[in-house]
Amino acid sequence: MALEITDSNYKEILAEGKPVVIDFWAPWCGPCKMVGPIIEELAEVYEGQVLIGKCDVDENGDVAAEYGIRNIPTVLFFKNGELVDKQVGSAGKSAFDDKIKKMLL
Repeated sequence: MALEITDSNYKEILAEGKPVVIDFWAPWCGPCKMVGPIIEELAEVYEGQVLIGKCDVDENGDVAAEYGIRNIPTVLFFKNGELVDKQVGSAGKSAFDDKIKKMLL
């Protein structure tokens, strides 16, 4: 299950040393509803290897502002606490899976 990423916990999660994937979304966003199940599925597939979470931009404006999130869904990919890739807009499972696999190399 995907973690809940909030303004108060995202720095701790990024500091854990594992690759991190954050899906920025909102409940009213149609494309976010297509990406959400993919993120949940990948959270199960990569459990123990990658921290995968979801951040509701309506409730967590600080983290969204820090990373300049202007469009949702936006999925950010972090390695060693640094932003290494992103996907803006909806995409298929293979697009997200490929980006995660690159982080694990």
